[in-house]
Amino acid sequence: MILITGATGHFGKATIEHLLKKGTPPHTIAALVRDEAKATELKAKGIQIRKGDYNDYASLQSAFTGIDTLLLVSGNDLHDRLKQQESAVNAAREAGVKHIIYTSFVRKNETDTSPIAMVGKSHIETEKFIKASGIPYTILLNNLYTDMLPIFFGEQVLNTGIFLPAGSGKAAYTTRNDMAEAAANILTGQGHENKTYTIANTENYTLQDAATILQEITGKPVPYVNPTVADYTNALTQAGVPAEYASIFASFSEAIRQGEFDASTTDLEKLLGRKPATLRDYLTSVYSGK
Repeated sequence: MILITGATGHFGKATIEHLLKKGTPPHTIAALVRDEAKATELKAKGIQIRKGDYNDYASLQSAFTGIDTLLLVSGNDLHDRLKQQESAVNAAREAGVKHIIYTSFVRKNETDTSPIAMVGKSHIETEKFIKASGIPYTILLNNLYTDMLPIFFGEQVLNTGIFLPAGSGKAAYTTRNDMAEAAANILTGQGHENKTYTIANTENYTLQDAATILQEITGKPVPYVNPTVADYTNALTQAGVPAEYASIFASFSEAIRQGEFDASTTDLEKLLGRKPATLRDYLTSVYSGK
């Protein structure tokens, strides 16, 4: 039995869809959800729904009972994620889970000097908890989601251009769909225990590359503006973006500038058995015809 956490979120749902496409029987897939009302679509497909909350340890123990393979999709509660995921790992151990697959993140700087240390720490510590648990594991070091770029760009990108303090830094932007397919292949495959995979595109891109592609797709001038972090943060704040989000966007931009997501190797193509979607592929799917 396979269990997917965060099953009603983008990554969890995509992974389940890929499992079904691969012919995995629905009754052998379980979905961990907090709100069963949001899982009606999954239930209709024959997926087993298990209610559980990261803040309710007993519910996790119950949900994980009888599970062989657990896909632990990292949570989005940045303040409590570490505690929540430690609970999930402990509950998995007590429930007898035989394999944990965890969606972590790729990085080069693991110290407090990293611009994304606040975000990254919980991932790094969760990896340690998993390895210390004694449960066979697979760690997925995910690069930046290509799917996040429209959020970073803003709704007016085709009118104002790309405005981010990332300099000429490169990242191996990777679609969520490709990452989810790789996870599904691992869930149904063999020989992945106690391995760490780099999940990144085969090409690295600058934001100038993205601007050029957008211009070619739309026929509109799309400049890339590289402001200072202070100017960027001020601009977002004045536009009404909450300070916490402005800070996170600025931190990831700085991480890109420092080359944290510039990948020299990747396991994704091997796991997929094909080339991953390119930046052009994704941007065309979103912006073509606009």
